[in-house]
Amino acid sequence: MSIVEVQGLSKRYDPPKGVLAVDDVSFTIERGEIFSLLGPNGAGKSTTISMLSCLLRPSGGDATVDGHSIVGDAQAVKSVIGVVPQDIAVYPDMTARENLVFWGKMYGLAGVELTSRVDEVLELISLVDRQKDRVDKYSGGMKRRVNIGVALLHRPKILYLDEPTVGIDPQSRRSILDGILTFREQGMTVLYTTHYMAEAQELSDRIGIIDHGKMIALGTHGELVKIVGEEARVDVAVDRQLDGMVERWSGLRGVSKASVEEDHAELLVDDANEVLPHLFEEAAGGGSRITSVNVSEPNLELVFLHLTGRALRE
Repeated sequence: MSIVEVQGLSKRYDPPKGVLAVDDVSFTIERGEIFSLLGPNGAGKSTTISMLSCLLRPSGGDATVDGHSIVGDAQAVKSVIGVVPQDIAVYPDMTARENLVFWGKMYGLAGVELTSRVDEVLELISLVDRQKDRVDKYSGGMKRRVNIGVALLHRPKILYLDEPTVGIDPQSRRSILDGILTFREQGMTVLYTTHYMAEAQELSDRIGIIDHGKMIALGTHGELVKIVGEEARVDVAVDRQLDGMVERWSGLRGVSKASVEEDHAELLVDDANEVLPHLFEEAAGGGSRITSVNVSEPNLELVFLHLTGRALRE
C-alpha cells in the first residue's frame, strides 16, 4: 500500500521562461520501504523533496502523503513527515541534547514525553556519550546525525533524507547508512536522495533515476540493471587521438555505444573478452596506444550511461 503517490509533479522557477527543475514526475512509495531518487547534482532531487515537504508549491501536478495533498492540506502532510535537509539545520552553540529539546518543543512535545523521546533519539543516532558537547565541536558526520535526530523526534511516518552523506568521512557515512536500515526494520518509510550509486544500491527497495527534472527509469536494482542486459562497460585510455579512437571503436561489432568521458573512452559491449583484442587492433591502426583498460559488469552507472549517453559521476 502506497504512503506517497506523486502524480505529474512539476516545478518551474520564474515562469513562464524560467528553469523547469522538475518535469512531470510520477512515482509511488510503499509503506515500510526505502525509495531512492538517484541522479546527478541539478537533476531535480532537492526540488522534488522540497515540494513533497510543502516548502515549495508545485507549478503542476500534486502528490499525496499518507492520504494528504501537498497542495490542499500542507499542514497535515507536515505532521507525518520528518525532513533532513542537505544543509545542517541545528544550532552550533548548543549541545546535541539542547538542540533536540528545543526542536522537540517546537513539535509540541513536553515534560516526561519530551525527555523520554530525546533519550530514545540520542540512542538511535549514537550520540549518548557526546550529548552534552556543543555541536560546533562535532565532526561533520556527527552534526548530520543530530540533523537526522531532529527529524525523528515526533515519530514521523515517513523520513525524507536529502543527500545526508555528502562531505562526511567514510566512518560517519557508514553509521548513517546503518541507521537508515535500522529505521526500515522498525517500520519507517524512507525517501532518500543521492548521487552515490553504491548507496542507492545498498539501501533501496526501489530506485527512481532522475535527470534534467525527468524520471527516466524506476524499479528495483535488478529491474534497472536489466535495462542494459548483459552488456559490460569498458573504460579505455589512449595516449593520443581519443576522439578519433572513439569514432573507430563505435563501428566495431559488439560495441553498442562509445563516448568520450573526460580523459578516456567509455564503451558498452556485449562480450568484453571478444571485443578487447579488436580495440587494440583499431588503436594500433589509428596510430594510438592504449594505456589502460578497465572492465565493469552491469551496474546503475551503466544504466545511467545507457539512458543518457553520459556517466553518472560522484
